[in-house]
Amino acid sequence: MTDPTLRASDAERYRVVAMLEQHVAAGRLTLDEYTDRVDRALACRTHGDLAAVTADLPAPPRAEEDNRHLLWAFLAAAVVLILFSVVLGLAR
Repeated sequence: MTDPTLRASDAERYRVVAMLEQHVAAGRLTLDEYTDRVDRALACRTHGDLAAVTADLPAPPRAEEDNRHLLWAFLAAAVVLILFSVVLGLAR
């Protein structure tokens, strides 16, 4: 993490809001907690203030991990389609 005394930008505040949305979707936060934390995040001035808003939440999964799951799903679908084509070709 960067220096907690550095001022946070609007983009950093909105990044925290997006992270909070992921935690609501995962069931870690209620809508009331989400609303409260969004208000706090948008009022934060420093990186330390922003870190305090999400301190008790796990880090969100990295995009690379999400992409890996998509890759495996795509490969599995491709294998099924290839096998299906072979079976249909042999059945003729």
